[in-house]
Amino acid sequence: MLFTEDFLHYVWKFRLFDRLDLRTTEGEELQVYSAGLHNSHAGADFQNARIRIGNTTWAGNAELHLSSSDWQRHGHSTDNAYDSVILHIVYRDDLPLYRNNGKRVPTLELKDRINPDLFNRYHNLVFGAQTIIPCEANIATVDGLTMRNWLTRILVERLEKRSEAVIAALAQNRGDWEETFYQFLAANFGFKTNALPFELMAKSLPQNILAKHKNNSMQIEALIFGQAGFLNEDFTDEYPQKLKSEYQFLQKKFNLAPVETHLWKFLRMRPQNFPTIRLAQFAGLVVQSNHLFSKILETKDVKALRELFSNININPYWDTHYRFDRESKPAGKHFGAASVDTILLNTVALFLFSYGKHLQQQYYISRSLKLLENIPGEQNSVTTDFVNLGLDIKSAFESQALLELRNNYCNYKKCLQCGFGIKILKPS
Repeated sequence: MLFTEDFLHYVWKFRLFDRLDLRTTEGEELQVYSAGLHNSHAGADFQNARIRIGNTTWAGNAELHLSSSDWQRHGHSTDNAYDSVILHIVYRDDLPLYRNNGKRVPTLELKDRINPDLFNRYHNLVFGAQTIIPCEANIATVDGLTMRNWLTRILVERLEKRSEAVIAALAQNRGDWEETFYQFLAANFGFKTNALPFELMAKSLPQNILAKHKNNSMQIEALIFGQAGFLNEDFTDEYPQKLKSEYQFLQKKFNLAPVETHLWKFLRMRPQNFPTIRLAQFAGLVVQSNHLFSKILETKDVKALRELFSNININPYWDTHYRFDRESKPAGKHFGAASVDTILLNTVALFLFSYGKHLQQQYYISRSLKLLENIPGEQNSVTTDFVNLGLDIKSAFESQALLELRNNYCNYKKCLQCGFGIKILKPS
């Protein structure tokens, strides 16, 4: 069976080895007061460990390897940074090690001190024949407190990673939160399929241009459809003809370059999700909203946040059209509750978190997490798998955390870095 260094780290971190009559490989009495802090960056594996060898208490770094000879294989013997290591923990001691001053590196061998049952449970968890996730047979048994704490932690991890893109865009927009929010909001109006052209359209059409025409919905629609590249044709219907006429004037006035039309995707999409409909809804939101991100920062109630994106009025032309010059049966094109929740999840919650993180204001981070608790959980193949394993997913808080768990822990079998895996393996 496969023995890994990760497992050795786990055993040392939680001191899951026989500590009776501990001694170094040279026979000196050893006592471990603290295993230290696990270091995932460059340097020794554990920092600020505290031990006693003989009559001397030491504080410093501890290094772990499967075999003592790995010390030399990894180049530590010529790296002065490892001269401060106070203890070398190994599964197998196959080579005595010496510092540059000639003194031997104190070493603890764990080969005969690890309970075989613990190792067997670890091996079955990480290398077993599971079909969905490594802990699929045990995850439903994890207690509620552990479940909540770990999901919170990995949800924050997910939001921290996603907020990096927000902060990078904020820097490009010279610290303008409103403009940055507008660009991300546009991308999310395109959902996954048309996120890129929507984002490019928004970046090509700054908010300060739209602000000059807030009182003229026709000009707002002309700017948005024109920059999206949909007004380059000759039209039969009066509405797109008017849009094209307005846009040609505004394009010259502001020296605008539209997005290339071929970037937009219609194939295999429900007509309600056609980019033309989403652009009409986005234009309606722009007309109805002023300083939207500022309003979001001020709006504490989740119901009120939803109302900012609900009841978007769009041009009546779209009641009988999905595309220009192609009449269809009358059908409402309102921005539905599910679409609003998607925007709240992917844009509003992310920006509340990013804003709080950037300004170091926990209040907005907490609001972000609270918002996710009030959005229904997503339904996709990943959440379906977890539901089938016995988990109850009530909110986007849980579904987003479980997506992070599956994509960045389960898929890479990081069970020993996962709160669930640690809880399942830990002896009762």
